Amino acid sequence: MTRSLLALTLAAAMPFAASAAEGLNYNYVEGGYVATNLDNDNDEIDADGVGVNASIVLSPNFHLFGGFNAQESDEFDFLESRVETDVNQWRLGVGYNLGIADRTDLVARAAYQKVEVDDVTVGGQNFDIDDGDHGYSAEVGVRTAFTDNLEGHAFAGYEDFGNDNDDFYGRVGAQWKFNPSWGISGDVKIADGGTEWFVGPRLSW
Repeated sequence: MTRSLLALTLAAAMPFAASAAEGLNYNYVEGGYVATNLDNDNDEIDADGVGVNASIVLSPNFHLFGGFNAQESDEFDFLESRVETDVNQWRLGVGYNLGIADRTDLVARAAYQKVEVDDVTVGGQNFDIDDGDHGYSAEVGVRTAFTDNLEGHAFAGYEDFGNDNDDFYGRVGAQWKFNPSWGISGDVKIADGGTEWFVGPRLSW
């Protein structure tokens, strides 16, 4: 599914290859606050922590991107116990950007993703474990420079971790630029049963 989605997007875009739209930059690094809210069968699970994302231009139409975040959950009910977890998430992928208007890009991206559970605390007792899962994601959307200082993006995506653990999601976000190098970036990812959001400073070059 993920490969088909990306292949169709790239096949449609390739004949019209052009450089990135005016006002959009795919060379950046950002770091900040990350929070997640999940709704399971027993309780709402809230977690927060820190994250970093980066993108590097390979050519006028291709870029590499990646991200990492580390979050610690609040206590939640699981099998009649109060549980806390520490979770790390990784993502690394490649993106294709096509200018479809003076200040708007069509963007298709595919990535490898990994989730690692490092520590679990059950009833006040800590267990150091090494568990997790990995999979793939693909997303298609638009990125627009509304003004010289404000840009936004919206994506529809699909991720698959195997074992029937897959989901469609939407992502929306924006960046306010203080100058060509510095800005504040925000992003919200919404999927069935959960929301994750990020906010922090971005350095572009």
